[in-house]
Amino acid sequence: MTSEQTPAPEETAGPRPRRLIYAAALAALEGLALVVGGVWMLVEGFTGDPDDRQTAVTGGITLVVLALLPLLAARGLLAQRSWSRGPAVITQILALPVAYNLLQADSVAIPAGIALAVVAVAALVLLVNPATTQALGIKGPGRAQDGER
Repeated sequence: MTSEQTPAPEETAGPRPRRLIYAAALAALEGLALVVGGVWMLVEGFTGDPDDRQTAVTGGITLVVLALLPLLAARGLLAQRSWSRGPAVITQILALPVAYNLLQADSVAIPAGIALAVVAVAALVLLVNPATTQALGIKGPGRAQDGER
């Protein structure tokens, strides 16, 4: 055991804005929903109709793997990492066509489509908000620091 201490993490520029926390929460919610859907598909694939087993297992694994994107983005947003906004925005953009397809179905999927569309649009608005952009240290065009041109 040494007397050296682990260096403290780099301090962020300021307090974490609520918009950033809300955006991270929405991304995490989407990630958790994907995990739940993937696990449900896996369980159905193993316990359900054998003709459908391979498709269900493949779909379930795919959903669980896809859940990593919004979950990692949510963690990065909470840690105020500038890289995290890209995956979070991509997740929301990909959620919009899924929501549209759910809305086109004549079934119980319509409320899920409405909920997904509301979450995706709300998260996009939160992610492009100037307070969020500033908290993540993202510079706009023409605002590069000296020496980076």
